[in-house]
Amino acid sequence: MSDVLVALVVGLLAGAAGMTAAAVRAQQLDKVAVVDIAWGAGFVLIALASAVVASLVDDGSPWRAWLVFVLVALWGGRLAWHVRRRAVGEHGGKEDPRYAEMLGGPPSEVGMGIVVRRVFLTQGVVQWFVAGPVMVGAALQADWWPLVPVGVVVWAVGLFFEAVGDRQLAAYKAEPKESRPQVMDRGLWRYTRHPNYFGDACVWWGLWLVAGLGSGWVAGLVTVLCPAAMTFFIYQVTGVKLLEKTMMQRPGYPAYAARTSAFVPLPPRRA
Repeated sequence: MSDVLVALVVGLLAGAAGMTAAAVRAQQLDKVAVVDIAWGAGFVLIALASAVVASLVDDGSPWRAWLVFVLVALWGGRLAWHVRRRAVGEHGGKEDPRYAEMLGGPPSEVGMGIVVRRVFLTQGVVQWFVAGPVMVGAALQADWWPLVPVGVVVWAVGLFFEAVGDRQLAAYKAEPKESRPQVMDRGLWRYTRHPNYFGDACVWWGLWLVAGLGSGWVAGLVTVLCPAAMTFFIYQVTGVKLLEKTMMQRPGYPAYAARTSAFVPLPPRRA
C-alpha cells in the first residue's frame, strides 16, 4: 500500500509539473488552448514517473510499467501533436472559441488566477484521476499477466480508431467545400459519428486491463472508475453530447445522425 501511495504522489507531482508549465506558456501566449496540448503530454509525464517508481520499489512490475509508458507515449504524443497542428490550421494560432466563450476573454483580461482554477487545475485533477491504473499498476505485481496482451490489443484498436478517424476528417476538411459531401460519412465515420472519441475510450480501457485489472481483482475494482469516468466525460460532458449540439444545426447532419451510431461502431441503419 505504501508503494501505491508513493506512485500516486509521484504521478500527481509529474502531472502538476506539466500543467504548471502549460499555464506559464498560456500566460505568455495569452491563449488557454495550450491546455489541450498539455492534456496528452501530461499523461506521458505521469506514465514516465510511474515507470521510474516501478523500477525502484520492491513490489513493482518494471517491465509492465515501461510497456505502459510506451503505450501512453504513443497515444499522448500523437494526440498532443494532432491538437497543436489542428490549432494552427483551423484556428490560425488564435484562441479556441470554446475557451473564449467559457471564460469570457483571454487570460490577460480574465486573470490567470481564474484561468488556472477553472481550466488548468480542473483538467489536472481529472488527468491524475484517469491515470489511476497507470500509477497503481506501477507499484504492484502483474498478478494476472495474461490480461496484458489483451489490453494491448484493446489499446491498439483504440489508437487505430482515434488516429485514422482524425486523419480521415482532416482529409475531408482539406477538400473543396463545393465538391465534398455535406457531412463526413466515409471510412470509419460511416460506422460511428465519433471514431476518435470511441478510440480514446478504448485506449483507456486497454490500459486498465494491462495495469489495473492485470494487477488483480482488488486493483481492478478500485481503478475501474478511471476509464469509466473517462468514457462518461467523453460521451456525456466534453465530447459527443457537447459537439452534437452544434453539429445538429448543420445541413445534412440530422439525416447522418439518424443512420449512424453515435459512439460504438455499428453498420449504418437503413433510412
